[in-house]
Amino acid sequence: MNATQTRTTRPVLIVLTSHGSKGASGEPTGFYLGEATHPMAVLQDAGIPVELASIQGGEPPVDGLDLDDPVNRRYWDDPAFRETLRHTPRLDEVDASRYAAILLAGGHGAVWDFPDSPAVQRQTRAVWEQGGVVAAVCHGPAALVNVRLSDGSFLVAGRHLAAFTDDEERAVKLEHVVPFLLASTLAERGAIHHASPNWTPSVQVDGRLVTGQNPQSAHGVGVALRDLLQRDAG
Repeated sequence: MNATQTRTTRPVLIVLTSHGSKGASGEPTGFYLGEATHPMAVLQDAGIPVELASIQGGEPPVDGLDLDDPVNRRYWDDPAFRETLRHTPRLDEVDASRYAAILLAGGHGAVWDFPDSPAVQRQTRAVWEQGGVVAAVCHGPAALVNVRLSDGSFLVAGRHLAAFTDDEERAVKLEHVVPFLLASTLAERGAIHHASPNWTPSVQVDGRLVTGQNPQSAHGVGVALRDLLQRDAG
């Protein structure tokens, strides 16, 4: 571990959805495992501590359980990670002042419980306004749809970002299942949304806002977040 890494002592909070079904379809969903594990691996390998929380606390539902992915396998086979996952604190119970950054992981469940969660709005605003980094990947930016700053403006207004695109939602045939199309809704809030071809990695960094388009972008979001935190610690 180098000197820069040791100075980055405040943890990153990764927030997971607690919503386990895709609307009226009844199909199971939850947080997408790789959208938590890939950033975690990048951060922890750099000596940056990571903590988990979920909307309702306890064990959140998991989706995208691809154990052929070596990073997923690394964490899923780790008893300490599994125990942590079983006992996540409720997001409304954590102290935002402890964190250098908040990372909002995706999975379709996030579209249902992130946008209107008072805890998501309050904790995200708190981290941002104390000078921390706000990061989100895939459907995680659903958390940013209704986050307003203390001056009443939307956090995303005028900011460049990436999120699961409307075309990707149509490609998975869920455009009529999700409560709203994420990219279009963020644009309505004033965000400058950048869409890359479906399933290609795409990460946008706008100051202290880091966003990724899809699961393929999770590693890159972790790298961008790590680099910002190490720069600030230097």
